[in-house]
Amino acid sequence: MISSHSSDPATQHLLLQATKNRIRENPAMESPQTRKYGLNLPTGMSETLLRLDSVPVSFRGVSSLSASPGSCRAISNLSSPSKSSTCSDRFIPCRSSSRLHTFGLNEKASPVKEGGNEAYARLLKSELFGSDFGSFSPAGGGSGGAASPMSPSKNMLRFKTENSGPNSPYSPSLLRNDSGFSSETTPPKPPRKVPKTPHKVLDAPSLQDDFYLNLVDWSSQNVLAVGLGTSVYLWSATNSKVTKLCDLGPNDGVCSVQWTREGSYLSIGTSLGRVQVWDGTQCKRVRTMGGHQTRTGVLAWNSRILASGSRDRNILQHDLRVPDNYISKLVGHKSEVCGLKWSNDDRELASGGNDNQWLVGDQLLVWNQHSQQPALRLTEHTAAVKAISWSPHQSGLLASGGGTADRCIRFWNTTNGHQLNSIDTGSQVCNLAWSKNVNEIVSTHGYSQNQIMVWKYPSMGKVATLTGHSMRVLYLAISPDGQTIVTGAGDETLRFWNVFPSVKTHTSVKDTGLWSLGRTQIR
Repeated sequence: MISSHSSDPATQHLLLQATKNRIRENPAMESPQTRKYGLNLPTGMSETLLRLDSVPVSFRGVSSLSASPGSCRAISNLSSPSKSSTCSDRFIPCRSSSRLHTFGLNEKASPVKEGGNEAYARLLKSELFGSDFGSFSPAGGGSGGAASPMSPSKNMLRFKTENSGPNSPYSPSLLRNDSGFSSETTPPKPPRKVPKTPHKVLDAPSLQDDFYLNLVDWSSQNVLAVGLGTSVYLWSATNSKVTKLCDLGPNDGVCSVQWTREGSYLSIGTSLGRVQVWDGTQCKRVRTMGGHQTRTGVLAWNSRILASGSRDRNILQHDLRVPDNYISKLVGHKSEVCGLKWSNDDRELASGGNDNQWLVGDQLLVWNQHSQQPALRLTEHTAAVKAISWSPHQSGLLASGGGTADRCIRFWNTTNGHQLNSIDTGSQVCNLAWSKNVNEIVSTHGYSQNQIMVWKYPSMGKVATLTGHSMRVLYLAISPDGQTIVTGAGDETLRFWNVFPSVKTHTSVKDTGLWSLGRTQIR
C-alpha cells in the first residue's frame, strides 16, 4: 500500500491524477479542501506540500486583471508570504535578463596571449552586432562607471543610426567590400585644356607650299623671321611691328631662315646655294658664304657653327670666325637634305633627307664632332625626314617624323642607336618641336588632315588636336617663353596658338595672348 504522504514527486503526481479522475466520475467526492483552496487534492494531502517558493520578480508593465475571489485567494496562497503578487493571465519575462553580454564576448583576454583574444572578440562583436556593440562596456568595466547587468541597454530596440566614422579599426565599414572605404589618395589631375583656336592670324602672301623648305623661325629676342618669295620680313611680337630685312632680287629666292641662339643674327639660305648672315637689329648683311651647288633648304646653328643642307646632298659647316666659306663637308645622304638639328650640348648633329627612293635609304643620320662620317644610320623611316627635334629634358633622346609614305614619329636613343618608340600619326609629319617647359612634343602635319597635335611623352597620349589651316602645315616655330607656337602653311597664313604652360606653373593655358585676336598682314 502506497502512503499518501509519500514525498516522491512521481507518486504524488499519480495520486493527484487519480483523484481528479474520480472527482470527474463522481462530483460528490469533492472534499472540503478542494472547495477551500480551489484545488483537487486527495484526501489527507495538505496545501503546504504543493506550495511553490517564488522568486521575487517585479512584473512591470503587467496590468492586474479582475478575478473571482476564489482564484485570487488561491494564487495568493501559492505566493511567497513576504511579497504580494498581482493577478495576471500570463507571464511576461523581463527583457533585462536577455543581455547580449551573456554570450560571453566580453570576457577578458587570456593571460597567456595578451591582446590576441581581446582583438578577436572585438572583431567578432563588430561583425555580428555592429559597431555600436563594440563600444559596450560590461559591468564593472569602463570609465563610465559600473552598469547593472539586469538593466536594459540604451540601444535595445532603437533604430540604428549611421555614425560619422567607425568606432574602432575593426568596424564593419572597414572590412566589408561594399563599405565606403576611404583612403588618403590624391585625386587625378584633370587634363590640361588647350585653346582650339589661334589667338592671332597673320597674312603671309607668297609663303611657299614646299615640303623641303624652312621659312619661319622665332628668335630668343621675340622677333619672328619669315621668308616670303624673294624677301625676308621681321615681325616683332612685342609691338607687332613689321620690318623688311632684305630682298634677294628677281634671280634668287629665300629657301630657309635660322636665328642664332642669341637672337641677334639671322642666316638665310638662298635658291642659288648661298648662305647670307644678317644683323637683325641693324638690318645689315654681315657675310655671304658659298659652297653649295643648288638651293640651301635648311640651316642649323649651334653655339658657333652654322650647318647648312642643300639639294646637292651635302652638309656644310660654316664658322664666321674664319674667312673660308666652310670648314668641313659632311657627305652621307643620297638625296636632298631637308632636316638639320644640333643637340642641346652641341655634340651631335642630326640630319634628315629624301633618301627613300633608294633601296636602302639613309633618311636619318647622326653626326658628331670627331668624324666626317655619320656615327649612326637610322633607316626605319620609309619617307623623307624633315621633322627632327632633340629633347631638352633627356640627353641623347631624338624625335623624327616621316613623310607621306611613312607618317610615323619615331624616338631614338642616340647613345646606342636603338629605336625607343614609334607611333603612326595617320598624316605626313612636317615638323616636330619639344616643349622646354613640360615633357611634351608638338607635331604639324600635311596630307591628309593638315592638323597640329600635342603629345605627352613618353606615353604619347594626345593632349590636343588643333585644326585651322586649309593646306599642309609646313612651318613651325616656338616663342622664347615656350608657351606659344606659330605655324605656317601653303594657305599663306601664320597662326599663333597657346599650347604649352609656363615654366613655373603647369596649369591650363589661358586663351588670352599678348596680342588681340585679329588678322593682319606681315607685309
